[in-house]
Amino acid sequence: MSETWTPPKGIDPDRPSPARVYDCYLGGTHNFAADRTVAAQAIAAMPQLPEIMRANRAFLRRAVRAVAAEGVDQFLDLGSGIPTEGTVHEVARQVRPGARVVYVDVDPVAVIHSRSILRGDPQNGIVQADLLDADEVLANPVVTGLLDLSRPVCLLLVAVLHFLPDSPELRAALRRYREALVPGSYVVVSHATAEAQPSETAKVTDLYTKVSKPLVPRNRAELTELLDGWELVEPGLAQGPDWRPDPGDPPPALDLPMYATIVGVARKP
Repeated sequence: MSETWTPPKGIDPDRPSPARVYDCYLGGTHNFAADRTVAAQAIAAMPQLPEIMRANRAFLRRAVRAVAAEGVDQFLDLGSGIPTEGTVHEVARQVRPGARVVYVDVDPVAVIHSRSILRGDPQNGIVQADLLDADEVLANPVVTGLLDLSRPVCLLLVAVLHFLPDSPELRAALRRYREALVPGSYVVVSHATAEAQPSETAKVTDLYTKVSKPLVPRNRAELTELLDGWELVEPGLAQGPDWRPDPGDPPPALDLPMYATIVGVARKP
């Protein structure tokens, strides 16, 4: 993104955004100098962060393909961020050509770029909303117009829950989404953890909390609790590269604990 690019009204380019910082890690261009500063500082504290983010995107693609292979052709991507190569709708349509996807993000820049990328595609939609406002999300005309909640839906919570501290609002929102989806629906989740690298993760957590949004790493037990009411599918919770790797994939670039990310897919019984 050019330094002379003028941000739309209401967007503060000096306030870092997790979605745009994530875009930096992936080598994208939809970010500002403030986002790149945070990314650089985080990488200084945890040099493998770009590799972790690439592995997270690879997990997302594998999980979407796996769920689509089970017959699901509707996806609700909460905290979707800025679409990059290998978006949910691109991957889903490799398996289900008629797949419909609604992306939801609270960041106006992520939403603006999503609308630009998705323009003219009637099978996709973008909603600007806080995922904690589950009733607002589920009642949004874009959601109700594209997704049929009487059929299974895949809910995506990829690299977003760790920006939401524990609260009654978080628990209520997760319960509301689960209750709104019929049996046979799925949830895909990835989440930062400090289990293997507490000191390095603490530095990144402190950085995000000071300049952007609180970063709340969780362990497996805590993430399992957030998935109450869902049944994990094989292989359960795992480090990103260890969740159903594709045949022929190269071995992970890092030792698995270095990925500092717990991932999983679960089904509503």
